[in-house]
Amino acid sequence: MTGEVLALEDARLAFGSLQALDGISFALRPGEMLGLLGPDGAGKTTALRALLGLVPLDSGRAALLGEDPRAAGAAHRTAVGYLSQRFTLYGDLTVDENLAFFARLFRVRDFRPARERLLELTRLGPFRRLRADRLSGGMQKKLALACTLVHAPRVLLLDEPTTGVDPVTRREFWLLLSGLLAQGLSVLLTTPYLDEAERCGRVALMRAGRVLACDSPAALRGTFRHRLREVVCAPARVARDLLGREPRVAEVQLFGDRLHVVTRDPADGLEDLLARLPGVAVSAVRDVAPTLEDVFIRRIGEEASA
Repeated sequence: MTGEVLALEDARLAFGSLQALDGISFALRPGEMLGLLGPDGAGKTTALRALLGLVPLDSGRAALLGEDPRAAGAAHRTAVGYLSQRFTLYGDLTVDENLAFFARLFRVRDFRPARERLLELTRLGPFRRLRADRLSGGMQKKLALACTLVHAPRVLLLDEPTTGVDPVTRREFWLLLSGLLAQGLSVLLTTPYLDEAERCGRVALMRAGRVLACDSPAALRGTFRHRLREVVCAPARVARDLLGREPRVAEVQLFGDRLHVVTRDPADGLEDLLARLPGVAVSAVRDVAPTLEDVFIRRIGEEASA
């Protein structure tokens, strides 16, 4: 784990009969943004909690800035910023007062310059006298990020930071993260959103407490070594069900009004099969490059058949 900001190594943790972490390993490099991508229940939040020392592992190893997070001292912990999924600030305090509270909690001396900088960075200056429970969901997220940054941490752990916010706020949030990365911070975040995972330097695909793959988005897409067809048709759900029963089709997934289809034979053009689907009108068929979602679904299928 030398030279790594944080890492889990063969980490295992069970809550009763539920195996929350099932031997996962990954590491965050200095100055990197690593995204943990997966559905609810994949183990993403549990992984963050283990790295923060909030839950003990049954076996394996966790390291945060070179130390066991459960044994780390106060000085070590102040080098870390954590943003949870839920709104955990004080609703009856103003924006200014929340920032002041967290600055004092982390013993930040003369925090006012930092507060002004963070208010400008998050565009919360005009709302500084407003109570936190009066803010919109997006502004609450930005305030939580500002409170996370007030003590100038070296590494950020963000748990689904944009869940439940509007598209404009999501864009602003990612602009903030890009600026923080440019300043040298290391960021580990969890997300259920594929478009957000594409912005990360590397992505760990997680499912059922396991890491299926971990690499850059481009490298992960490069592992998809099958011919992928996009079929635009109506009704798409009917076509998906019919194609899913065809022996020639290895995989079919619904993407809105179109399908992504993988055939068992890469030379299979599908034209004859598509032409005789009852009650389905096909308007276009073309080869397309795989998305992260295609890669993820394929990895899940390979794991299930192993």
